[in-house]
Amino acid sequence: MKLQKATRCALFAVLELANNPETQLSATDIADKYNISANHLAKVLRDLGRAGLVESVRGAGGGYRFCGNSKRTTLYDLVLLFEDVGEAQQGDGDDGEHTEVGAALGRILNEIDEIAIATLRSITIATLLKTMHWHAERESRGVA
Repeated sequence: MKLQKATRCALFAVLELANNPETQLSATDIADKYNISANHLAKVLRDLGRAGLVESVRGAGGGYRFCGNSKRTTLYDLVLLFEDVGEAQQGDGDDGEHTEVGAALGRILNEIDEIAIATLRSITIATLLKTMHWHAERESRGVA
């Protein structure tokens, strides 16, 4: 599944902010860390704010902070804000889809999409952050 730039920006921002929810970060801080456009990220952060996942903090030392529920918000919830994701979609009949091979390939590709969606629905922000911390701890101890 290929994600749009806005979706990837949203995932980076939410995971960065949720990793330390008491800390405020500017759009520029996040953009610099992930080498993405600060202007584009600011638009994404506004959308995340409307969705109730981040809030803007004004004034000196302001920025954004995570305000969602990391134990209930899934990666699918984030992706759905920026992607037109639905159940497996049938093709438009072009590119050989009307043939036996094309139909078989279409079924496989739809199944892959369904598996990707199910996986995204099963992983919460909290779960992904725990996994990140677990891997970082293992690497710091030199465990492969």
